[in-house]
Amino acid sequence: MPRPEHWQCISGCGSCCRLDPSLRGDAIDALDADQRQRYLAMVGTDGWCIHFDTGSRRCRIYDERPDFCRVEQLVALFGRPGDDLEALAIASCKQQIRAEQGGRDKVMHRFLRTIRPQP
Repeated sequence: MPRPEHWQCISGCGSCCRLDPSLRGDAIDALDADQRQRYLAMVGTDGWCIHFDTGSRRCRIYDERPDFCRVEQLVALFGRPGDDLEALAIASCKQQIRAEQGGRDKVMHRFLRTIRPQP
């Protein structure tokens, strides 16, 4: 029996760093007042996080990023009791990558290769 997919962040993606409130209303609605205030303060004029380096496509504050930027918080913010973190994280990344990069982009292909079950 094949092992299930395993979520893993890939370098050089940054699709989740697109914080544009007009595109991420569901994310903003899931946050408490303090988180919402911090989230909105992180949105740059171009809709990307102010801590996202567009050249290297990396987060400048990765180790100190807020809880709502951490995959482990997905179930707490968006899930329901009993939701599988792996499945929710994979679905969320696929959705964000598709929205920002397109479904046939090299970033999507790298992500799919990375999460693919190993024999």
